[in-house]
Amino acid sequence: MISLEVCANSITSALAAQDGGAVRVELCDNLEAGGTTPSPGQIAVARKLLKIKLYVLIRPRGADFLYTDVEFETMLADVKYCVEAGCDGIVTGILKADGTIDKERCTQLIQLAKQGGLGATFHRAFDMCNDQYQALEDVIDMGFERILTSGGKSTAVEGSRTIKELIKRAGGRIAIMAGSGITQINVADLVLFTGVKEVHGTLQARVQSQMKYSNDHIIMGSSYGDEYAIDVTNVDRVRNVIKNANKA
Repeated sequence: MISLEVCANSITSALAAQDGGAVRVELCDNLEAGGTTPSPGQIAVARKLLKIKLYVLIRPRGADFLYTDVEFETMLADVKYCVEAGCDGIVTGILKADGTIDKERCTQLIQLAKQGGLGATFHRAFDMCNDQYQALEDVIDMGFERILTSGGKSTAVEGSRTIKELIKRAGGRIAIMAGSGITQINVADLVLFTGVKEVHGTLQARVQSQMKYSNDHIIMGSSYGDEYAIDVTNVDRVRNVIKNANKA
């Protein structure tokens, strides 16, 4: 069976993932910035309502994966909260300025998680490394369960050759999970070509606001967007990805 993890930008999305048959949720915020750590309230309520596994993104901001001492201290505090909240795992990754993995800091995060009984996924900071095959060995050495990767490209389809090679080199020592741009249309071909056993996606659809009054003369964010619509994981898209992935 091919399993699906859903990257959920809200509790609503997380529940849709569960209803659609996903095995795990990666709960995060600010997907437009590549994802950041969700609030304690979101984590607590998600843990209360979800019966499937709940992993939480540990990332203090968007942009690169080179963090200051204060940012790293925040990440440690967030891991501790996830342990206290009863989460199943964390999703994280830190790089050095030269594009190699910061093994010292990543090891501190994963050890803290493991001491609390949590698993750990190394996220797409992996795709920003200067050498993905060396990074593979580093992540395995640190004890992560899996790597989320698009094969160093913008989408998993574009990076499918690298994903296939990573699975070969991993040799069962770690799970390789393909993510970015996964849809019900392309998932079967991706699974067939790469041999990947885990896939990851947001699988969202636009949902219009229930507001009866709208002020269309104002922008609340830093760029133009629809203030009366949100993107939410769609149950049918989740189901279709799982169904099509397992047809391959």
